[in-house]
This record gives sequence, C-alpha cells and structure tokens, in this order.
Amino acid sequence: MEHLTFDYPAQRAVTTRAHVGVVGSGDLEVLLSPAGSAAALTAHVVVRTSVDGYSHIWKSVLDRFFTRYDGAVHIEINDFGATPGVVALRLAEAVEAAEQGDDA
Repeated sequence: MEHLTFDYPAQRAVTTRAHVGVVGSGDLEVLLSPAGSAAALTAHVVVRTSVDGYSHIWKSVLDRFFTRYDGAVHIEINDFGATPGVVALRLAEAVEAAEQGDDA
C-alpha cells in the first residue's frame, strides 16, 4: 500500500463536499472537501493506493487535472488499482457534484 501527497496552488475557495466512486473491483473513491481557512488557497491531495511504484503516473494525472481546476480543496483518493482514465473521470465527477451542491 502506498500513501502519496500532492499540493497545488488554487485561485478560489470551495464551500461544498462531494463523494464519488467506491473502493474495490479496480475502482476508486474520491472525497472532496473545502480546504479550510488555514489552507490559504491551496489544493491538497492524499492518495492511498494498493498499487506501489506509480507515483509518477499519479503526479501526471493530478498535474493535468489541476491545470483546469483551480479550487482550494482537500481531496482524498482511495484507490484499488484504477486506471488513469478512471482517476480523471472520478475527479471530474467530484468537481461536478461539488459545484452542483453550490447551486442547491
């Protein structure tokens, strides 16, 4: 089991939470929550994965994601062998769910 952390600059505060996906069967879950007042516009990502040795792939996927997403969030990813495409999909779903929560 590998535990990775990443930080990215952010441009705006996020006020809602989101939870998408499930761990197991080659999938993953993404938990997105506001970064909190002490995090001064930073996105912090924690990845817990069952597959060791792929930190460079995780970094590439997250780097690409954060070129488009500018929210100050805390993201927890619990992975059970998902492909990079599934990771990108779940991250996009979490952002969409959080942004729909802002409209409610």
